[in-house]
Amino acid sequence: MSEDRRLRVLRAIVQDYVETSEPVGSKALLERHQLGVSAATVRNDMAALEEEGLIAAPHTSAGRIPTDAGYRVFVDRLSQVKPMTAAEQRAIGHFLEGALDLDDVVDRTVRLLASLTRQVAVVQYPSLSRSSVRHVELVPIGGPRLLVVLITTTGRVEQRVVDVGTDLMTVEGESTLAVLRSELNGATAGRTLADASAELAVVPDRLEPGLRDVARAVVAALEDSLVEEREERVVLAGTANLVRSGGDFVASIGPVLEALEEHVVLLKLLGTVAEQGGSLAVRIGSENPYAGLRSTSMVATGYGAGTDLVAGLGVVGPTRMDYPSTMAAVRAVATYVSRILAD
Repeated sequence: MSEDRRLRVLRAIVQDYVETSEPVGSKALLERHQLGVSAATVRNDMAALEEEGLIAAPHTSAGRIPTDAGYRVFVDRLSQVKPMTAAEQRAIGHFLEGALDLDDVVDRTVRLLASLTRQVAVVQYPSLSRSSVRHVELVPIGGPRLLVVLITTTGRVEQRVVDVGTDLMTVEGESTLAVLRSELNGATAGRTLADASAELAVVPDRLEPGLRDVARAVVAALEDSLVEEREERVVLAGTANLVRSGGDFVASIGPVLEALEEHVVLLKLLGTVAEQGGSLAVRIGSENPYAGLRSTSMVATGYGAGTDLVAGLGVVGPTRMDYPSTMAAVRAVATYVSRILAD
C-alpha cells in the first residue's frame, strides 16, 4: 500500500470530520474527494490507518474519526501553514495598529484571535522578567513629591511616588532632575531588569554629595519596580466558542472550563513556548500535560519586540479544529503584535 495514498486518506478523514463533526465512512470519502482508487482500496487503507492507531471507530459507528495520533501526523505532514489572504492580513494590521497602549494591544489581540479562529484565545501579558528598560522619567508633582516612571521595551509602565525630602519645583530642583535623568537612563536603558538593578546601586555614589540623598530615594523606588515579584497575567476571550463546537466535545466541556480558569496552567504552557524560541507549537489532546485540557488542542507561539520574545499567545479548542487556518491566524497575529511592540 502506498504511504502517500494512505496519508491522503487520513488527510481527507481529518478534513471531513473537522467540517461535519460526523464520523467519516469510505463512501463519503469517495464522494467528496478525488482519491482515484476503488471503494475496496479506501476501506483497506482505512483498516491500516486504524491498525496504526491514527483513526478509530466511535461506539458502533461505521465511520471513523481521527485519533490524537492521527491529528499529530496530519499536522506534522502539513507542507506549509496555510497563508492568510492579503485582505485578512490588512484587516489584522488595521485592527491592531489602532491600539492606544499595552492594555489595549492585549485586549484587541485576544478578541481578534477568538474571532479569527472561533476558539478560546489566550494572550499572556509581556513578562517583566524578559523585559528591558526603555526609559526612566522623573516628573515633579509638587513640593518634595516626585513621580518616578519606568517604561519597559514591552510597553509596561511602572510608577512610584517618592518623597525626596526637598522641593523640586525650583530652578535648582529642575537642574537636579536633569542630572538624575541623564545618570539613571545611562545606567539602565537597554539593559534587562536584573542588570539595570545592579547598575542602579552605584549611581548615587557617582553624583555630587548634595544630590545623593535624592538619588538614593529615586533608586530605591526604581529597584522596587525592578525586583518586586508580580503575578503574571493572561487574558482570555471566546470561551463561548467551546459551546458552539458541537459533537461529543460539548459533553466534556466542564473540565476544560475549569482548566482555563486556572491561569497558572495557561501561563506555564505559554511560557514554555516563549522559552523554546517562539516557533509555532501545537499540542494535541493527550500531549497536553494537564488532564482538563486533554480533550483539546493548543496552538501557540511567542511574541516580542524584535527577536526578544517576552510572552506567548495562542488558542485552545477541541482537537477537531481547522489546524491549517488556526496555525496561520496565530502566527500572523503574533507577527503583528511583535511589530507594534518594536515600534
